Amino acid sequence: MHQARQHAHQHAQTRIRERRHRLAHEAARLIAESGIRDYHQAKLKAAERLGIFDDASLPRNREIEDALREYQRLFQRDNLDGLRQRREAALRALEFFAPFEPRLVGPVLDGTADARSPVALHLYSDDPDAVSMFLDHHLIPAEARERRLRLDRERSEDFPVWVFSAEELTFDLTVLPLDVLRQAPLSQVDEKPMKRAAANQVRQLLADEEISEFERG
Repeated sequence: MHQARQHAHQHAQTRIRERRHRLAHEAARLIAESGIRDYHQAKLKAAERLGIFDDASLPRNREIEDALREYQRLFQRDNLDGLRQRREAALRALEFFAPFEPRLVGPVLDGTADARSPVALHLYSDDPDAVSMFLDHHLIPAEARERRLRLDRERSEDFPVWVFSAEELTFDLTVLPLDVLRQAPLSQVDEKPMKRAAANQVRQLLADEEISEFERG
């Protein structure tokens, strides 16, 4: 009897894993093809399409991100050129905004960027006007926005954002206080501190890519 229960439990767990896998890949496909950037929305849409409605089968956002990377590698090879273009542009932007301790964040860093993805940077300054003055000084017209970020489990705050176009790309700058340099805001993907990269790390990332391309070629 105990063995039968154990077997049934294992069978149920296997089915849940299979459903999670299917849902993660369907959500990744929706993100890649329709440009949905909200993982939760993509997850629910995928569940509706596949007719899977139990919460246990819903994949984690990180599983969807991994599936998205795999989907892009298999079906959107042209994205790789766009990703490299964005990373090279990000490095130039990091050097340009050096007075603000800039960090690259988001899809361009994690490798899931597509043709719609902006180059997203975090800039750090305790002077709320410093970045806008810097942009004005360099004659860069930028649109002002706001973004809510979670600093930790208890605190969320709104921060100024500047969006502008250069090199036929969109750049998205979030301005944060200097003390946030010590601890990155939480990622919307997995609620862990965001991955961030300074200029030297992006430079290394590009060098590593060149080496791996040379080895593959």
